[in-house]
Amino acid sequence: MSVRYKEYKQLNLPGIATEMLSEWDRDKVFEKSIDLREGNMPFVFYEGPPSANGMPGIHHVISRTLKDLVCRYKTMQGFQVKRKGGWDTHGLPVELGVEKLLGITKEDIGKKISVEEYNATCRREVLKFKDQWDDLTKKMGYWVDLETPYVTFENNYIETLWWCLKELYNKNLLYEDVSIQPYSPAAGTG
Repeated sequence: MSVRYKEYKQLNLPGIATEMLSEWDRDKVFEKSIDLREGNMPFVFYEGPPSANGMPGIHHVISRTLKDLVCRYKTMQGFQVKRKGGWDTHGLPVELGVEKLLGITKEDIGKKISVEEYNATCRREVLKFKDQWDDLTKKMGYWVDLETPYVTFENNYIETLWWCLKELYNKNLLYEDVSIQPYSPAAGTG
């Protein structure tokens, strides 16, 4: 079968990208790459989730390109590659950013501001740039499920991790050791 592609008289990369992305979206190419391989050996991919409390940068494009290459390669090998997106909503950068935004310190939580108000602000701020992340994801052609991502502050995610830890503990797979870890003098945590 011979397919003819129109030749571009002037190289307009943004135009080509827009055209290809709209074709992929219209024809549901990503979804078909999964559905047409139903029953095939699975290759599981859960995105090491970014935190959407900051703008995406070029280093995110590089790492996501590499992840996408692996997933597309496994798809071409015949695997069914479901790609689960996610959002990292925990961590010191979020807490420090909210403390700076509110003009408080960790000691002020529960005194100058309620724990509930602090938590609500963290939840809002941690996904502050989600729309920009989604836009970048689509524009770079990074195929990942954005519709049903896992979010690390959701109870089902947290409960699953506690269950996993319990299972590891019950199987004597956890151990205590000493190692060097990063430490934040400002927060008093590592």
